[in-house]
Amino acid sequence: MTEAELIAGCQRADSKAQKHLYERFAPQMLGVCRRYLKNEMDAEEALLNGFMKIYRNIGQFENKGSFEGWMRRIMVNEALAFLRKKEPLHLAIEDSHVQVAGTGSADQDLAEGELLALLGTLPAGYRAVFNLYAIEGYAHQEIADMLGITEGTSKSQLSKARAMLQRRLTGQEVITTN
Repeated sequence: MTEAELIAGCQRADSKAQKHLYERFAPQMLGVCRRYLKNEMDAEEALLNGFMKIYRNIGQFENKGSFEGWMRRIMVNEALAFLRKKEPLHLAIEDSHVQVAGTGSADQDLAEGELLALLGTLPAGYRAVFNLYAIEGYAHQEIADMLGITEGTSKSQLSKARAMLQRRLTGQEVITTN
């Protein structure tokens, strides 16, 4: 089934088309949700809620731009909404979770799972801004509007997220569990 056929079928509420759409895009969209939400079950719930919104609002897709991009935006918004309910998007970092270690090398290759796990260690606000900017490609003003923060706060959180990731990649900072 082509993408155009899938869209048309979903606009008619054809359950077969909806199933095909889910099977085709769920793995990628779950990856989007997992970048924002630490817990796998939360990511899956956001994914399902996102697909329900896609099915309900597919008539609003005007075939302008990428359909996958349109779906991705819905998933990002759904994950952010879920994140707001589950984790505060504040800037505070509790010192009890951070331990300084010896220096290491940041030129190591990271598998996708390792990178996802590393992103998951960031505080919620840092993680959301980093994902929106570095991975999704949003501008700071768009991020500020999406998260209800200032553009300066978005820039600050991105800078702090990058610094924290760099320290963790080089082994200068490791996460300890209490």
